[in-house]
Amino acid sequence: MSTVSADKNRWLIALSAVAIHLSIGSIYAYSIYQNPLQESQGWSSTDVTLAFSIAIFVLGFTAAFLGKYVEKYGPRKSGLAAAVLYGLGMIGSGLSVQIGSLPLFLAAFGVVGGMGLGLGYITPIGTLVEWFPDRRGMATGLAVMGFGAGALVTSPLGNELMLSFSTGAAEYTPGGIATTFYALGALYFVLMAAGASYLKKPPEDWLPESMHDIEDAQEQASGALPGLDILSAAEARGTPRFFLIWGIVFINITAGIMLLAFASPMLQEIGGATATTAAFITGYIGIFNGGGRIFWSTLSDYIGRTTTYAAFMVIQIVAFFVMVQITGVWALAALLFLIITCYGGGFACLPAYLSDLFGTKDVSAIHGYALTAWAIAGVVGPQLASYVVETTGNYTNALYVVNGLLVVGLVLVVVLWRRLQRFEEASASPASA
Repeated sequence: MSTVSADKNRWLIALSAVAIHLSIGSIYAYSIYQNPLQESQGWSSTDVTLAFSIAIFVLGFTAAFLGKYVEKYGPRKSGLAAAVLYGLGMIGSGLSVQIGSLPLFLAAFGVVGGMGLGLGYITPIGTLVEWFPDRRGMATGLAVMGFGAGALVTSPLGNELMLSFSTGAAEYTPGGIATTFYALGALYFVLMAAGASYLKKPPEDWLPESMHDIEDAQEQASGALPGLDILSAAEARGTPRFFLIWGIVFINITAGIMLLAFASPMLQEIGGATATTAAFITGYIGIFNGGGRIFWSTLSDYIGRTTTYAAFMVIQIVAFFVMVQITGVWALAALLFLIITCYGGGFACLPAYLSDLFGTKDVSAIHGYALTAWAIAGVVGPQLASYVVETTGNYTNALYVVNGLLVVGLVLVVVLWRRLQRFEEASASPASA
């Protein structure tokens, strides 16, 4: 039984993580800047979209390369560094709009802001896993839910600020857009810095009350699944199970991000929705993205992470197949929302699953390496769908291609499950004992 007490409240630790992820989750509201930037700066849609693509790409690789930084310096320092980077990225974006410089905008929003996104994303995760060894999935899902729901806050707030700061003009003005970036940058910095200032690893040998009377609780709290050794980040990234989970996550994100990129035109072409109806439906994607993260991650604590990822693949295989068979915009929308819950759930369950597979020793760094799947999928998903649509002339074939990828993903889940079964059987055998 552990008698070590903690000087922090673990639920406030979770709230601090949500504050950080809610701020960086504003990246999902990036579309609110599309028309204002095109109209006020004369930049093309491709130019404006490039900043978003760079930010997501830099996010993934920053998470990979700075994961060891988080482990070395702790969540408070890395969280403050993320706040500075993301705040500077937003303020630099405002300056670039004010002077009309596209290269500066790409560098500020895409590169500097993207670094803040990546560092801010992984900073609270390892800490939460250690504070909630009894509810790993729920805790990390809570934080990542904030990332998914960030657009729900920033979309209306950012749009209202751009309109307010462009007072007296018939349309958005560079000054109004720039001031909005300044204001949001300051807001995000304050929220992220406040959250980071409370983050701290739990004391060594600390356990929550729910685990005090459990035999071998310390081993369960820091260890991996039965039969698996606790590995460092360098050791983990060379194992077959890391490559398997990387492939599973890559496919899950590719499917979801393709829908995020083309939801509106697909609703119009396949479901027959009007542009207004399609816009209304896509506006609710953030709710299912965020809700799926907390639902699936909490459920994974009870049914297991491997079963949960298998469910993601099966649900999406069926949903993508049915999407091309049905008629009716709302039936199509329901399937779209279901798939997006799996997309969000995949992010939320990942940190807990990595803890199951490799232990909590270097989970922030391992999580960073795994997020390179997000960076690459963010490019592959939309580009693959665009290529198929351009060469075949419809979205139906794109859905079939993605469905083929999901079948491969299900095979990878089964292969990983079999490997884990063999490790568990080996550890339970008399010879092993």
